[in-house]
Amino acid sequence: MSAALPLVAMRGMSISFGGVRAVDDVSLDLHAGEVVGLLGHNGAGKSTFIKMLSGAYHPDAGEIRIDGQAVTINSPRDARRHGIETIYQTLALADNLDAAANLFLGRELRTAWGTLDDVAMEAETRRVMARLNPHFVKFKEPVRALSGGQRQAVAIARAIHFNARILIMDEPTAALGPQETKQVADLILQLKREGIGIFLISHDIHDVFDLADRVAVMKNGKMVGTAPTRAVTKDQVLEMIILGTRPSIQ
Repeated sequence: MSAALPLVAMRGMSISFGGVRAVDDVSLDLHAGEVVGLLGHNGAGKSTFIKMLSGAYHPDAGEIRIDGQAVTINSPRDARRHGIETIYQTLALADNLDAAANLFLGRELRTAWGTLDDVAMEAETRRVMARLNPHFVKFKEPVRALSGGQRQAVAIARAIHFNARILIMDEPTAALGPQETKQVADLILQLKREGIGIFLISHDIHDVFDLADRVAVMKNGKMVGTAPTRAVTKDQVLEMIILGTRPSIQ
């Protein structure tokens, strides 16, 4: 995997707020079909770093390359144009609407007469959900009636339907029970099989070890280091998070 051209390459990324360097010369790659877990305490800079990829923040310095080509990302719209979608912890779903209405929210399909094409939107939603969760059947219910895992599936379906190749997932299993957490893990594995690259931001080291191919640890706005998950122990990663020192890896 490491020999292939990265799907995303972020180099020398820096940003300051009010004279405070929130992210300081941080670099990180992501390959197709890879999950990179981004870890660190609150204030470590991980969310700020990734928001420069999502278009929420504009960096003071650094370069982003997609498939080897330098790109400029000044807004979430720019990010989406490059196949980058963000699934925030809140999921940004409209609770009173069903899955299809959420999937096409703001990008509704219309008939030749200009009316909403509910039939086409539901059919497309069923097709996308069949890829992610063949057991999903609650197409007519408002998403407030869905479980946490099912709501994640709707948010992910919305992202990949619009051709996302790079997913940023912010605490995807926060506040979920064991069964729902497994549903989300299954979704992530399915996305990996489809070649989608995923940045997984999490405070839960157990989640990261279960799902990520590599871990990347930040502290005080700097990158402590990265390592294949199989090459480090949880204690070593905790050492990186707490002490900001990188353990020797055999």
